[in-house]
Amino acid sequence: MASAVIELRNVSLTFDREEILRDVNLRVESGERLVIIGPSGQGKSMLLKLMSGIIHPTRGEVLINGQNLEEISAYQRNQARRKMGMLFQKNALFDSLTCYENVIFPLQEVTQISQKDADAKVLNLLDRVGLSHAVKLYPDEISGGMQKRLGIARALALEPDIIFYDDPTAGLDPITSRRIIELILELQEQRKSTLVAITNDMNRAYQLGHRILMVTDQQALIAGTPAETRATTNLQIKNFINGISSERSR
Repeated sequence: MASAVIELRNVSLTFDREEILRDVNLRVESGERLVIIGPSGQGKSMLLKLMSGIIHPTRGEVLINGQNLEEISAYQRNQARRKMGMLFQKNALFDSLTCYENVIFPLQEVTQISQKDADAKVLNLLDRVGLSHAVKLYPDEISGGMQKRLGIARALALEPDIIFYDDPTAGLDPITSRRIIELILELQEQRKSTLVAITNDMNRAYQLGHRILMVTDQQALIAGTPAETRATTNLQIKNFINGISSERSR
């Protein structure tokens, strides 16, 4: 079997003597779109940070393209991380920088790209996410949906092979949420990148994911494809999904 792009082997995570995740085994293949769902406070964001190498497991191994980030050199780690992009839940934009400056920042920090090429790349990215008119605007001068699109542009600046999205439609209305996911899908298809995303909006989860995984009670439960998830007989997954539907129908 070929090496997975991301692989977790018997991964456990403990903070302040509290076990967050226990014995998680997971493979994410090249070009796959994996969506993570689950109740709040159960470890979804922690799992995403483990997979991206932001935090390290208490036990077990996290492999990126077959490499354990804890067992390779600092140079190799940096090279591996340059192939990963992240959109944080709160976007993590620099309020004091314009849209243009937010996107060019990673290029200036970690590459030797010329100013001319950087300019062209940034303007192209902003155009692709529909922000070519907002080049000189600051984050607080654009809407929440536009901030999400700006965060996506910055996450893609280094042309990553793996992209992590922490709740990319949080706080957005249904129409904007659908458009954000359409944009993510369009950009993922162009790059053939691997994608891991968190959401508890099941409509968006079904729209985005090849596979859906639920994090609950320290476990990572594979729900399967959107069709398999809708038809699941697993009571934990079924009750969670039905609970969300019930809340939204009130």
